[in-house]
Amino acid sequence: MPGNSAPLETDWSLLRAACAEVSPTQKTARIHELLGFQVRWDSLLSLAEHHGVQPILARSLMSFEDQIPTQTLITLKQSYQANLHKALLLSSEFVRVADSLSQAGIDFIPYKGLALAETVYGDIALRQAGDIDLLIHATDLKRVQEAMGKIGYVPHLNFSEDEEAAYIKSGYECAFDGAAGRNLLEVQWAIEPHFYAVDLDLEGLFRRAQTVRVMGLEAKSLVAEDLFVVLALHAAKHVWGRLIWLCDLERISRLALNWKRISEHAQQLGVVRILRVTLLLAERLLGSPWPTLAAENLPEDSAAETLAEEIETYISTAKIYDVESLAYFRLMLRLRERRIDRIRFVSRFVFTPGPSEWAVMRLPKLLFPLYRVVRITRLAGRIAGGRV
Repeated sequence: MPGNSAPLETDWSLLRAACAEVSPTQKTARIHELLGFQVRWDSLLSLAEHHGVQPILARSLMSFEDQIPTQTLITLKQSYQANLHKALLLSSEFVRVADSLSQAGIDFIPYKGLALAETVYGDIALRQAGDIDLLIHATDLKRVQEAMGKIGYVPHLNFSEDEEAAYIKSGYECAFDGAAGRNLLEVQWAIEPHFYAVDLDLEGLFRRAQTVRVMGLEAKSLVAEDLFVVLALHAAKHVWGRLIWLCDLERISRLALNWKRISEHAQQLGVVRILRVTLLLAERLLGSPWPTLAAENLPEDSAAETLAEEIETYISTAKIYDVESLAYFRLMLRLRERRIDRIRFVSRFVFTPGPSEWAVMRLPKLLFPLYRVVRITRLAGRIAGGRV
């Protein structure tokens, strides 16, 4: 169980205790102990919002109503109900989206968000609702845009034909605005932008996918081993900055996973260190012991322990990591165990133009390669100012 003495930051310790996947007896005892200290309730609720675990906190504290201030208890219940209503709204939108894509014969895999709440948590009310996330084939993006347009969804960003072709190669997602909200739907044809140099075989994910029921519909779902790797990569990109990502991964890690297969896949991709940091953070912050087979199959990496310690300190600050800082760039390099992957990361980052460069000037198709020069020039100026 995370922590075993009077905490310096009771609210942070209480949030971790609420999220910890331990026995009910242990959880009850730890929460009861922490409620004996002075809790900064506003801070606790703010932390829960930041970390995306409001529903988990509310569910965990419902047995301690007599120890919670009346207004705080009201706020907890209201936030829980509001999240449930949003989850139901997203569920109805997911059905519309899935139906439109199916009618168009477009292959897709729902993951994260609602799909994760239903398949891993078994309760859409227990995971904080955000948006609808789908994996698609890159070659289907234009067809997806057409299918979504028929039900009122429009891309959040608009590119020219040449820019979109380049973005499919270098980017990884397209967000859509709908009548129910902005960025309500995100479709991805890769897990991360190309420059991160994790060349995950998306077609392999589709081949290995299994069929499950999501929001009452038959839909594809990533197999658990692929889901663990994919979500660990997503968390790493964001420096594991929200507890919900570790909660997701911790729950998946307790399934009967084939850790030999996961290890082989991670070694192929060069992301063993990322998986080890993920498991270390789950252990440190959620009290989740390493799965025995994970410890046996993932190769040792001494750097992972140091990185996990640094990242744990960052997570506890509840700050958002500046992804344009040199510190972030260096951290992403340190998270890769192979020198060749660090070289590929730097090379792709430096020489791959994107929406920021296209916004600077409009070049005709014949001169499109010159955007690399624009990229290098802009990057040099930013580095001189301590940014990337």
